[in-house]
Amino acid sequence: MKKRSLLQKISIAFAVLSYLCAAGSVYFSQVYLAELGGDHAVTASFFAAIVFFVGVGIVLQVMGTANLPNLSFSSDD
Repeated sequence: MKKRSLLQKISIAFAVLSYLCAAGSVYFSQVYLAELGGDHAVTASFFAAIVFFVGVGIVLQVMGTANLPNLSFSSDD
C-alpha cells in the first residue's frame, strides 16, 4: 500500500465531512418537506445541498485515494 501524503489525508477527511453534511441535509430536507411541502424554496435548497455535498465528497475521495507519482525535484536520478 502506497503511503498517502498529508494533503491526501486531509482530502479524505473533508470527503467524510462532506458525506456527513449530505446526511444532515437528507434529514433536514425530510423535516422541511413534511412541514413546508415540496414546493417551498427551503426544501428545494436542502435537496440541492444533498447533490452538492455528495458530489464534493466523491471528488475529494478520488483525489485522496489516487495513486500519485512522486513529483519532488531530487538529484538522486
